[in-house]
Amino acid sequence: MAAQHFIVATAGHVDHGKSALVKALTGTDPDRLPEEKARGITIDLGFAHLELETKNSNQETASLHLGLVDVPGHEDFVKNMVAGVGSIDLALFVVAADDGWMPQTEEHLQILVYLGVTRAVVALTKIDLAQDEAASIGQLRDQLAGTHFADAPVVPTSVVTGRGIEDLKATLARVLAGTPPPRDFGKPRLPVDRVFTLRGIGTVVTGTLIGGSLARGQAVVIQPTGRTTRIRTVQSHNRDAQSSRPGTRTALNLPDIESEGVRRGEVVTLAELDGPTTTLDVLLEKSPRLAGSKAPPARPLKDRTRVRIHHGSGNFPATIHLPAGGEPLSPGQSTLARLRFEVPVFAFAGDHFIVRDWSEQATLAGGIVLDADAGAKRFASQLRGDFLRSRADAPDEAIPFVTSLLARDGAARRSGLLVKSRFSAAEIAAAVDRAVMEKHAVIAGDWVADAAWWQALRQRATETIQAHHRAHPEQAGLPLNELRSAVEKKLPAPEVFDALLTDLCRAGFAQAGVAIRAAAHRPALPPHLQGAGTKLRAALAAKPFEPPPRKELAPDALAQQALRFLLQTKEAVELDAESVLLAENYLRATEAIKKHLRERGPATASELRQLLNTNRRVIIPLLERLDKDGVTRRDGDRRVLR
Repeated sequence: MAAQHFIVATAGHVDHGKSALVKALTGTDPDRLPEEKARGITIDLGFAHLELETKNSNQETASLHLGLVDVPGHEDFVKNMVAGVGSIDLALFVVAADDGWMPQTEEHLQILVYLGVTRAVVALTKIDLAQDEAASIGQLRDQLAGTHFADAPVVPTSVVTGRGIEDLKATLARVLAGTPPPRDFGKPRLPVDRVFTLRGIGTVVTGTLIGGSLARGQAVVIQPTGRTTRIRTVQSHNRDAQSSRPGTRTALNLPDIESEGVRRGEVVTLAELDGPTTTLDVLLEKSPRLAGSKAPPARPLKDRTRVRIHHGSGNFPATIHLPAGGEPLSPGQSTLARLRFEVPVFAFAGDHFIVRDWSEQATLAGGIVLDADAGAKRFASQLRGDFLRSRADAPDEAIPFVTSLLARDGAARRSGLLVKSRFSAAEIAAAVDRAVMEKHAVIAGDWVADAAWWQALRQRATETIQAHHRAHPEQAGLPLNELRSAVEKKLPAPEVFDALLTDLCRAGFAQAGVAIRAAAHRPALPPHLQGAGTKLRAALAAKPFEPPPRKELAPDALAQQALRFLLQTKEAVELDAESVLLAENYLRATEAIKKHLRERGPATASELRQLLNTNRRVIIPLLERLDKDGVTRRDGDRRVLR
């Protein structure tokens, strides 16, 4: 059975034994920096690997590969802690039995909740120093009450005596055996948390891979800078691999990038997953556990507050914009908000993040990204509010993200729909199919559109075409450039016009060259030209093959307009600048000449003139027209059939 991969991160107050516990579990000391050794505390992220075995539902032995991330507990290094827990499957919550619940214990708990972590195992460390073990566990349960971790297993441990270490391994295996594997939705991102250079190898970046797989030789881009490179080699847990999957600690050798050119917080990803932004629309929430607290985090979060946003493995300066007239965000409340960043960030809809104060001393709130492409769209509009609330109500469901996007933009290209989201292509396609089935959306070529918006667009196009028919019944149809001008302000992209045109031509309309008309429309002379048209038809019909010269036929402006109409509608055929025949007479002449040449062979222009009882003014341009149309061919002074 294939091994399952998970990321587990420690959490807890400084000096509660997180690093010692990781070392006891794995044999690896996660504290690697000289300063960490000197001070006896964790300053930056540490990493270790643990392999466990468990039984699956069929009682078969299953292998679990755990990437352990050891985070700092000191209040000065919470920003490093957040960088390590941005993409974890389970929290190893560490509380010392002799100290109990402490300030960073509480802050770490809130951070985990803000980031959407729902599974934890609690290690009650230093149990050998506990005066009353049962009371310590009871106090711990009281603190966890009302959180996602209220029922988390608690394992008393001691790295001094060795008590509970094997129990903790078994508990981790049991909890993770029932945990869904990290999602692979085909959109890989590696938030970089370490960068270093190896002699003879070059730049290596490490991080926790999420969303999809990365493979040796694959072309990648580093966001938000947009630098492109390729992956020379892949390692997972210090082992060479052809590829790495979601939920694994991953190291990538990037040969074309200098180590100084990559920083913690940047993301290795694929170019087709779009680019960074400086504006995100989000849902903010402030923990109810802060109510009544006198500490700075309990103060309301106000509009235009400058903060640090922790997302992925990085933190970024930003300003919070709350809805106009909205109250400051207090403990236990949530609100829609816009984040304006001072530097570009690469984020997906559905990503969780942490809000800390500008001085990095306190965690203020948490949130989830609702729109990763907010751009210049007006945050304060009613439509925008409806758009964001529909997403906030169901942040893990694709259908409200699809329908809200269409309601806002009208239409979107199917291939680019929700690219910067945590939904797979299959999930997005299923959401589109459901929206179409429920008549909330329609498919228009490569585009999917909001059904009501599309109907309104078609109605506007229909009315524009019909108005043109009424105003200009003599014309074959409305020029396409005029139709485009009538609707282009409503189009999210110029290409939607082509989809609209195709849709119109499938239902009641037809394209005629560079014009479009209602299928039932037949050009007709407007009232003021009908008299001139009647005279023209009569004159051309009087002598079918010997019509008057054009100057006599259309001596004035009205007659000339009527004649142009007959020619444009192909009711008449122009032989040359001087001669015009009714189309039916042109067809009769053509058939007569073809029959004569077929039965009697080649004939001169004079013979064919006599055949039609016409004159030279007409027969010569008529024969030249037949030559041009491929009916006859001139052979000396005779005409033969082609």
